Amino acid sequence: LLHHLLHFPWVEPSSSEHTSDGGIIMQKHGDARWHMFKPADGEHQIMRTPHDDEQATDRLRRWRRETLDPVVDEVGERREAFRTDIGGFDVRSLYTAEDRPGDNGSSLPGEPPFTRGIYPTMYRSRLWTMRQYAGLGTATETNDRFRYLIDSGSTGLSLAFDLPTQRGYDSDAALAAGEVGRSGVAIDTIDDMARVFEDIDLGSVSTSMTINAPAAILLAMYIAIGDQQGVDRGALRGTIQNDILKEYIARNLYIYPPADSLRLITDTIEFCAAELPRFNPISISGYHIREAGSTAVQEVGFTLANAIAYLDAAVAAGLDVARFAPRVSFFFSAHSNLLEEVAKFRAARRLWASLIEDRYGVTDDAARRLRFHTQTAGSTLTAQQVDNNIVRVAYQALAAVLGGTQSLHTNGKDEALALPTEEAVHTALRTQQILAEETGVADTVDPLGGSYYIEHLTDQISEAVRELLEEIDTRGGMLSAIESGWVHRQLQDVAFERQAAVDAGERTIVGVNAYTDDGSQHVEIASADPAMEAAQVRRLGEVRSTRDTEAVEEALDAVAATASTDANLMPPIITAVKAHATVGEISDVLRSAFGEYRVGG
Repeated sequence: LLHHLLHFPWVEPSSSEHTSDGGIIMQKHGDARWHMFKPADGEHQIMRTPHDDEQATDRLRRWRRETLDPVVDEVGERREAFRTDIGGFDVRSLYTAEDRPGDNGSSLPGEPPFTRGIYPTMYRSRLWTMRQYAGLGTATETNDRFRYLIDSGSTGLSLAFDLPTQRGYDSDAALAAGEVGRSGVAIDTIDDMARVFEDIDLGSVSTSMTINAPAAILLAMYIAIGDQQGVDRGALRGTIQNDILKEYIARNLYIYPPADSLRLITDTIEFCAAELPRFNPISISGYHIREAGSTAVQEVGFTLANAIAYLDAAVAAGLDVARFAPRVSFFFSAHSNLLEEVAKFRAARRLWASLIEDRYGVTDDAARRLRFHTQTAGSTLTAQQVDNNIVRVAYQALAAVLGGTQSLHTNGKDEALALPTEEAVHTALRTQQILAEETGVADTVDPLGGSYYIEHLTDQISEAVRELLEEIDTRGGMLSAIESGWVHRQLQDVAFERQAAVDAGERTIVGVNAYTDDGSQHVEIASADPAMEAAQVRRLGEVRSTRDTEAVEEALDAVAATASTDANLMPPIITAVKAHATVGEISDVLRSAFGEYRVGG
């Protein structure tokens, strides 16, 4: 008994009795009772008795009747109804232990279903990776930004590509005119990739690449640069987004039909499992789904449904889920409704752990841990009063960290207007560093765990996502739901409702429809050098004129031949990029083999 009292000094028993399970019923002054027991693992737990629950319910009813209702009747509340967000959940004035049926929040960090975190120590052992998205004009400019970020304390690199590269076009293609280097870096050949990572040791950095339709080609270039640097492939660390289904849903930067795109993805997964064990071959992205207008529930639900489609395709190709699932990663958005976002991340971990075991029969903890990168929400940034965006980003970053993210990108304040300036990137990185070093939120694991509201909201989101996944299954799976247009309609409905609420003043956006300022503001924004596009095209021409044309043709023929078989495409693509074949040339070979996807046929 003394041992129990030392662990629970607030218990002052007036009597006790032993129970059949070896525990002790301890009675404090009055009627409150605790059932204390010491299970086999030695951890003490406390279970409330039914008598406690009845008392709590009566006390809550009395509080509502005698304390809450009279105040509401007299002074009212700010709104008639409170909700987490558009399409979200009703928020009550108070949450209690009654809102935690089954006590789903009692799991511990590092143990399934990982609601409270995928590692037992989380940030107490190592802080999250601090990434800043960069990709500016030419490869040389991007290299300058990368080295600046590393010198400023960034622990991970995140590479943005321009639109021609994302669509598999070279900088001299007719469709590329006016877009070269505008929204990211232009990459045509392995020479460009080499300039991006000049004087940067690929064995010592983790690199994330936001590329999808031509992901296999850009991954091949990264591997080839690592080979040039003499870095063992097993030491390469990073993530390639490679999530084509969300392109059909949200961004439209696809090239090939879905089935052929899935083949490319399974090839990269298989190759990485064999040769790049520390590299994530796919980052399944809810971020862009949220940017397209989804709710928090839809963000998690559609993302997990996409994950199911990828895993099913990999299983059909003969891959072992238990082997590659530990390297499957996720990418979520952090929006401004802080507590809903925290609960969303916790629910996503719980759901993934259950999905991997229940659907695929995999019980390995490494496969069931949902690892995710987070980016603060670009769609919440405003062109008006841009300094307000620094505050928005800080709160969103806080939500990501309280939710247990593994890496984080914080947006620049000016990204509603253009690519961020160096000053904006610097402030965004410092936002993460202040969060990590000065706030104390990284000092304990899952600091909001046990909050009645957080646990209840985590349960609500989990259940709503399960219902959404069941709905998608009834529609034949995510691929069918996308092709039928059903997913698009869900997003459009929410986006319309959100904008209508802003327009009607029912949803406040500070500086936009409330607390506005008179007059204009001057904001310095980054802009691309008009001469940059011509210089990039010129460099591409020089590569074409000096490379071994015969070797390029042989390599491209090998890619074409492999595309018509079930063999893995990664080895011939790596050979092609090493021969200085371009992104556009390799993409064109695959266009000839697979065709191009057009909505509606």
